[in-house]
Amino acid sequence: MAFEGLSEKLSAVFKKMRGKGKLKESDIKEAMREVRLALLEADVNYKVVKDFVASVTEKAVGDEVLESLTPAQMVIKIVNDELTALMGETNARIHFESKPPTVLMMCGLQGSGKTTHSAKLGLYFKNQGKRPLLAACDVYRPAAIEQLKVVGEKAGVPVFEMGQGDPIEIAAKAVAHAKDHGNDPVILDTAGRLHIDEELMEELQRIKSRVNPTEILLVIDAMVGQDAVNVASKFNEALEIDGVILTKLDGDTRGGAALSVRSVTGKPIKFAGIGEKLEDLEPFYPDRMASRILGMGDVLTLIEKAQSKFDEKQAMEMAEKMKRNTFDFNDMLEQMRQIKKMGPLSSVMNMLPGVAGKLKDEDAEQGEREMRKTEAMILSMTPAEREKPALLNPSRKRRVAAGSGVEVSDVNRLIKQVEMMQKLFRQAALGSRGGSKKGKRRRGPFGGGLPPMPPGAMPF
Repeated sequence: MAFEGLSEKLSAVFKKMRGKGKLKESDIKEAMREVRLALLEADVNYKVVKDFVASVTEKAVGDEVLESLTPAQMVIKIVNDELTALMGETNARIHFESKPPTVLMMCGLQGSGKTTHSAKLGLYFKNQGKRPLLAACDVYRPAAIEQLKVVGEKAGVPVFEMGQGDPIEIAAKAVAHAKDHGNDPVILDTAGRLHIDEELMEELQRIKSRVNPTEILLVIDAMVGQDAVNVASKFNEALEIDGVILTKLDGDTRGGAALSVRSVTGKPIKFAGIGEKLEDLEPFYPDRMASRILGMGDVLTLIEKAQSKFDEKQAMEMAEKMKRNTFDFNDMLEQMRQIKKMGPLSSVMNMLPGVAGKLKDEDAEQGEREMRKTEAMILSMTPAEREKPALLNPSRKRRVAAGSGVEVSDVNRLIKQVEMMQKLFRQAALGSRGGSKKGKRRRGPFGGGLPPMPPGAMPF
């Protein structure tokens, strides 16, 4: 995952600081040396690192910090605030024209994910109730137009194309088409090159001059590290970009681009690509990213993901089943599938405070394997067995174990999980109804009512 190495190193630095209790100025400076090395290893721009460490050190060596009861916590807060400021303070939204259409011009080097992220952006706006239009302005790369049509179809977003024509004319006619048909925004997928050259920049400048885009968005592969800063600087000098979309933040990138681009160019990161699926695009929130880097999780993004992925009707039905204590294996299977919609287990878990930055790849993989094993066991049961776990006698358990390639002990463990959840729900339901023979309200393990579980959350 992105920032994994940086998160581990920073966590180690802060752990050492917490162990000292009171801090001296020399402790701060030693910690900042380690922070500096961690940032450089994460491929953050050298000048950015130098300014960042100087700013943190200046604020951390003051009497207010060193003489406080929790100096380590105050230093962590300073680092968190500085990281947030480094990446832009707040989420930078796309500006929409009061008179449609809004024109978004996508640019970047070949292979950065420009075409795919044009479709991702189209899907993102479509889910917000807008009517986006993709325009195929890359007429040079083989199959670029066909690729845009394929991803556009998957996203359910129309594609405007005129074959291997003049990209400037295609862009202009796409905007005219959008005006006539009520599309907004228009997303121009322009051509890229393997490297920045005069011919590429001249064409992009001509498109900009012709259609006067509302925003120019630069798509950058986060895995290229320091080169991302150089690319951003050159595109910004030539086109005056309005924002950046960072791709592959779910990969093994060290994260330096995310921490450097805004500081070097002055332009905000607006979106981050976090996976291969078209829905794997999220607005970039500097404060939330800083929390992830420092291992403090990102609960707000996790909640937003849950709200967007979970079916409200199913969540209400699940709440009713919990009240009636009729939770069964079908419900468990449905909950697992809902969790999968949120993305890889590792990315979900890394948004949880206390887990973020500590979850190893092998732990996440083990969790994924356990989920697959649980799903296999449930699918090996008959419909009746799923609804009534009590039907699973020894011979049935052996059949389920054989059908899913596990041991009988695994099946027993799964049955105990469901029984435990049923018991908790029964106690909670009793607590929510209240009233007993002595007139006192009976309370469940959560103080009455249902357990404090968000709709659709996995109940085990």
